[in-house]
Amino acid sequence: MENGSDLLEWLGPDGSIRVFSYLEDPADLVRATAVSRSWRQFVIANGLSKSLCTKLCPEVSYFSGIKEITPPCTVQLDESNSTTECRNHERDHKIYTCINSFLVSTEGATSCISHCIGASSTDHFPQESIENTLESGGVVDWRPSYWSSVGEVSPAVPESLMYRLNCDLAFVNEIMIRPFQEFFQNDDRIYSSKFVRFKLGHSKLPVTLAISKLQQSHQIADENYVWTYISPQYPMEQENVLQSFKLPRPVLCIGGVVKVELLGRVQKHDFNDLFYICICHVQVRGRPLSPFLGADFCETVHGGSALLKYNPNPLAW
Repeated sequence: MENGSDLLEWLGPDGSIRVFSYLEDPADLVRATAVSRSWRQFVIANGLSKSLCTKLCPEVSYFSGIKEITPPCTVQLDESNSTTECRNHERDHKIYTCINSFLVSTEGATSCISHCIGASSTDHFPQESIENTLESGGVVDWRPSYWSSVGEVSPAVPESLMYRLNCDLAFVNEIMIRPFQEFFQNDDRIYSSKFVRFKLGHSKLPVTLAISKLQQSHQIADENYVWTYISPQYPMEQENVLQSFKLPRPVLCIGGVVKVELLGRVQKHDFNDLFYICICHVQVRGRPLSPFLGADFCETVHGGSALLKYNPNPLAW
């Protein structure tokens, strides 16, 4: 074949799409668009960047459409249907190429937690509240800093901690948790859980209610959230160290809510012979996609989907 166009013609549309579907590295698709103008047009017109993105990151399929944000006083141009369609194809290609690049990026992840939403229970509030888990040092004002559950007779009773990230869209790589080691008793016991599991998604509640300090156990109930990803269970070591729980792949958190489920209790307290779980510190590490990309749930809050919000000119605001 003399050029890329001849190859596409020889394979035909269906054959070409099938060949491109075998690509698993976003960089290979980017290279394909650089072969020739016809290859680029073929990739864009057939939405191959979105197809690859959906294969590598299934959470993307949760979006029902794209909402493009335009600066105030933007003049809307009269365009033909074909021109609008071509422009939308170009826009979609740019968006999903961007998501693909975040997905495979090797740049270091950062801590993404903005604030706490609530805990399933708290033994002594506010001295042992979930806010203490944002402190990395383990000591505040010369006192141990940790969250503690209430005591339970059964070791099977679970607990959970819920956090809000600093953006609506972020690729989460790992969650780090440090259990609390008590120094008040003779054996310095550690109040870890047996297992941990993570849920990522968005709230159905109004923002003002979701961040309220009242009725925390109601706020973090699963029926008030849509979970677009649920991790497998990970065993937690009974060690007073910051333990890393890496997800099987970078996961797109749509909505900026992360729920940490602490499953199974290990330690009893001598004072009342009840089982507790206590956590010193929690980190959610990932890469935010803001300010270029976000999520809009206003129009689809009851529809089980969201709009992918695209801001091509974030500095124009």
